[in-house]
Amino acid sequence: MKRQKRDCLERAHAQGFKAGVSGRSKELCPYQNQDVRSQWLGGWRDAMEARGVGLFR
Repeated sequence: MKRQKRDCLERAHAQGFKAGVSGRSKELCPYQNQDVRSQWLGGWRDAMEARGVGLFR
């Protein structure tokens, strides 16, 4: 996988995590590309899980 593509996916995951921590809805995902959208949603789910166990308020 090219570094540029990997960076894009890592950035999408991080942005999804930030959105989840701040309590934003997953419906607000800004990506249309399936691969990038999947990474964003994965970050969002990770944040929701972390909030569920009390790591974030």
